[in-house]
Amino acid sequence: MKKLHGLLLAGCSAVILSGCGPDDLAELGTGGDVIINNPTPAPTPAPTPTPTPGASLVTPAAGCPTIANPAGLTDGGTIKGPEGEWRVCTLPARFTASSTLPKLPGLLYQMAGRVDVGTDGGFTASSADTNVTLTIEPGVIVYGGTGVSWLAVNRGNKINAVGTATQPIIFTSRDNVLGLNNDESSGQWGGVVLMGRGKVTDCTVGTVAGGTCERQVEGAADPALFGGNNDADNSGRMEYVQIRYSGFVLGADKELQSLTPSAIGSGTTLSHIMSYNSSDDGTEFFGGVTRMKHYIAVGAEDDSIDADTGARVEIQYAIIKQRASKADALLEIDSDGLLTDTPRTDVKLSNATMIAGNAANSNQASMLLRGNSDNLIMNSIVVSPNNECLRLSGTSVTADFKSTVMQCLAPKYIDSGVPAGTAEAAFGDGTDNNDDDYTSTLASLFINGTNEAVTAFNANSVSTFFTTTTYIGAVRDSADTWYTGWTCNSGNANFGTGNSGLCTALPTT
Repeated sequence: MKKLHGLLLAGCSAVILSGCGPDDLAELGTGGDVIINNPTPAPTPAPTPTPTPGASLVTPAAGCPTIANPAGLTDGGTIKGPEGEWRVCTLPARFTASSTLPKLPGLLYQMAGRVDVGTDGGFTASSADTNVTLTIEPGVIVYGGTGVSWLAVNRGNKINAVGTATQPIIFTSRDNVLGLNNDESSGQWGGVVLMGRGKVTDCTVGTVAGGTCERQVEGAADPALFGGNNDADNSGRMEYVQIRYSGFVLGADKELQSLTPSAIGSGTTLSHIMSYNSSDDGTEFFGGVTRMKHYIAVGAEDDSIDADTGARVEIQYAIIKQRASKADALLEIDSDGLLTDTPRTDVKLSNATMIAGNAANSNQASMLLRGNSDNLIMNSIVVSPNNECLRLSGTSVTADFKSTVMQCLAPKYIDSGVPAGTAEAAFGDGTDNNDDDYTSTLASLFINGTNEAVTAFNANSVSTFFTTTTYIGAVRDSADTWYTGWTCNSGNANFGTGNSGLCTALPTT
């Protein structure tokens, strides 16, 4: 999520050898064009067909439903797109009572700006909590009506956005509704921010030593604080959700991404989440304890997974596909600038298939691990023929790999501020079933082939959150179809038939 320009270029000119702090390397730019053939490219989906005369198009709902919130929905008239005409129901600026957004034919929900779920209850749970839950029914589409639109789920409140494999919930942009987008579109609204009471570092308010550390959502004009002392906090549920075209700039060098879990706790449930064409990160984790299964990030322009400020993250089953034209690291993991605060950032990732883009990225490697962080990558596949695979920066970082294979640009490793050979030794080629001479035989972009038949590590022995598998990568074989139905297709990644269609279009049923 860091985007540094101008004067910082000189300050970090020696970063390859010495390393900078956690905010040093953000998007320093790339030079020239590097063009390669993508490994096992996905077939390009057919373009959205132009409706023919007499074709069945969406017709607008008669009006907006009544919700429990005292400030109800506002009828915004209708909006026309390639799929037909929709009724627009604008959400209130703040939900002060638990409410449900029902799925109704011909109806879209609009965020006209920042939409708050409840009011921030502060550092610890108390009678001040508003205890508001926003429930979103399967199949509902919510779009950002302006660039600064974003959903803020405040501390002491919850989201309950649970779609299904055939009826995903979609957060998207106005341009997507109007049919104006293509495979390069991004950054058209803010994103979804979950704010909890987990522990965090790099305080905006309070101190780590004093046990009072809180942070402000980056770039928010009004207070949007997160952090506390409850790593088991519950910010609700998000399942079978797409978040498209997000990442709008909120302030100087500050952007939101598709999903921002901000000090949420282990009581929160996240699964089957798709980030599509975020202009910043796919997901960035700030502090707290997050556990997520079945994550897809397609087309993120910065990092596909970013963890910072004491985030403790466990993720299993992840498909990451960068765009050819715009991308930074697949993984960027770090923590506070002082390198002394606790908790340390700790990321455990298992069964990920990660495919880098064509262009050389400003982080210089597809996995950038640095700054007061501990990293364990298990049962994973990295295909990065145009970038080095692994960069370790700073003596405070630790990294371990189990049953992980990499196809990389030589040299495969970069050491920044650590002794030569540190990154290569951390990966441990030839030990723990790791292989840095792997050549991809992935089919249909992400389905395991012959060379992916590697003995798996039992990730369940590390954490009971992980399911034991007998294979590496996100998708065992063609019969393993956890990604179908709830995803959308693009020229960058095709997830098959029977799903919600093209990402440039809206489902109509």
